[in-house]
Amino acid sequence: MESKITPKYTRYADIKRLAFIVSTLKDGYKSPEDVNVLDVGCGNGIISLNLGELGYNVHGIELSEDALDIAKSQNKFSNVIFEKANAETLKLKGKKYDVVICSEVLEHLHHPENLLQELSHLIKNDGVLIVTVPNGIGPREMFVTRPFIKIRNNNGLSWKLLSTVKSKLGYSGTTIQSAASDLDHIQFFTKKQLKKLAENSGFEIIKLSAANFIDDVFPFSIVARNSMSIQKFDSKIADYLPTGMSGGYHMVWKQIES
Repeated sequence: MESKITPKYTRYADIKRLAFIVSTLKDGYKSPEDVNVLDVGCGNGIISLNLGELGYNVHGIELSEDALDIAKSQNKFSNVIFEKANAETLKLKGKKYDVVICSEVLEHLHHPENLLQELSHLIKNDGVLIVTVPNGIGPREMFVTRPFIKIRNNNGLSWKLLSTVKSKLGYSGTTIQSAASDLDHIQFFTKKQLKKLAENSGFEIIKLSAANFIDDVFPFSIVARNSMSIQKFDSKIADYLPTGMSGGYHMVWKQIES
């Protein structure tokens, strides 16, 4: 499932996510230069830039100025633009796109349904929405994200010790995907909840596949992050397990015809 492009990602799970996006575009459209893509919450612009390298016309929007500065500084493509904007702003301008990408965004929102309703106005009638999110009951969210948030919110000695250990191990709190200051997970989606969220927003999920399995679950992640072969093996395992056991979901959504 590897992409033929050279991603700027260093984790195989990120590369696999990017490959899913690229393969979706290639399956649905013949000529990249005729396809207009909106990358919502584009962060540091890695997805946008890789698609731009392939010839797609990409409009990346982001609210974090820190992330947007990184995206703009790396952009060398005339077919890629980055802008501080939200979906509502684009809707008011009457913008329409062949493909909208919402990658690792919905889990950070208090009301993801609001964004999805705005995005429904930005997609052409025959267009698609590509969504990627963590599995809310997957290994990482259950054994890392949720416990860490609980410990941090208690703000006791355990959190101070944990913060020290994370710092020494090189965990900064930001990701290669985004330099935004607030990357907290607020939503923990199950497949059932995602299906309901899609339907309530006027979409249906027409494709769903697994991300990784446990390569980013501490303490196994300490070993896995330094071994691409372990990460590849982990992602391959996820393809054969029930999707409910995966670390995240890669999905294609289509608007429900009225």
